[in-house]
Amino acid sequence: MSVFRRGNTWWYKFTINGQLIRESAKTNSKTVAKGAELARRRELELAYNHIPKRERVPLFSNAADVWLAGKTGLAPKSTERYEQCLPHLKAEFGGRLVCDIDGNDIAEYQRKRLAAGVSNRTVNYEVGALRGVLRQFGLWGPIADRVRSLPERHDVGRAVSAGDEAKLIAAAGLSRSPALLPLLLISLDTGMRASEVQALRHRDLTLTWTNGNIASGEVIVPKSKTAAGTGRLIPLTRRVCACLSLWLSRFPDAGPDSFVIPFHQVGIGGDSRSVRVYDVDLECPIGSWRKAWLGACKNAGVRYRWHDLRHTFVSRLAESAKISEQTIRSLAGHVSRQMLERYSHIRSQAKQAAIRCLEEQVSAQVLEETGHRIGHSPTVANDEQTANSLKTVGGPAWIRTRDQRIMSPLL
Repeated sequence: MSVFRRGNTWWYKFTINGQLIRESAKTNSKTVAKGAELARRRELELAYNHIPKRERVPLFSNAADVWLAGKTGLAPKSTERYEQCLPHLKAEFGGRLVCDIDGNDIAEYQRKRLAAGVSNRTVNYEVGALRGVLRQFGLWGPIADRVRSLPERHDVGRAVSAGDEAKLIAAAGLSRSPALLPLLLISLDTGMRASEVQALRHRDLTLTWTNGNIASGEVIVPKSKTAAGTGRLIPLTRRVCACLSLWLSRFPDAGPDSFVIPFHQVGIGGDSRSVRVYDVDLECPIGSWRKAWLGACKNAGVRYRWHDLRHTFVSRLAESAKISEQTIRSLAGHVSRQMLERYSHIRSQAKQAAIRCLEEQVSAQVLEETGHRIGHSPTVANDEQTANSLKTVGGPAWIRTRDQRIMSPLL
């Protein structure tokens, strides 16, 4: 072991496996330099003998930050969701080592979150983030079979009734957020998702103007969560065209690359204390309108999710027997028939109506061919032929009954 000084800095020098190691300890203390030499020698000896270096197990709070920093390939929405989950996890496990978390701790965490009124889906999402942290350090495998996901609701929501729709439109028109009404009508009449409406630019609209108002138009969805949804064409209804005529007049400087619903601030100003839009950025899309939506639902006295607007659009299309499933999938951007069935459960009523029509058709055919009337026994044309046919299958020569459940050809 040898340490020496160069200027005010101490260096160390030693030989290992025939190789001279001469490095600076980056300190002006001889004692610290000796300790640095021992640590460096120990590190090289472990590497030479292929002994893996044992890493220190971090606290969960630090491990969670490292895990989230490494999730660079996630969508912005997924990253935002994980950022919302981690504070709750840190509050429960932040001061503990990641190796000290077991299945019982996770089950207890699930019970606490459910007792706090959190939905099963949210709890599962938080446990998913916890699983990612533990998996990064190789600690999830031993406890994976002891962690159970909570049951979730897989229904897609409910359709907005006509009465509630009128209330929501009136409440949106009185909202302090002027963008809420066009957002609401576009979602109701096009079935576009919130992210699709948010990404909509002027170049995605094909509008026909007449006397300063939009007479008709179409929208091409620029970006969707599915390949079938991207680039789909949806005609605009008259009320959407009327609403967009007023909305787009607010931004006369908008270009093809400008967002239809751009970022803006809302305030109250002037002697009339009216709502004013300011700080408009046409090159940036609008942020979240969740607060404005919840306020409109409260004022309207109803409770709906924003995604229920899309569900309403698909359900109303499904209610019409004249609209084919292929057309519905083309407008809504669904990939498969299974996804369509998941959204448009109203189709079950159409199926029941089809079965009733089939019953009526069968009944009419029976009346036409046999002269049978419901509630009366059929007339047997040839008793001897019927008896012979029953003998062939081992039955009695003749059966005489007035039980309509047996004699009715419909049953």
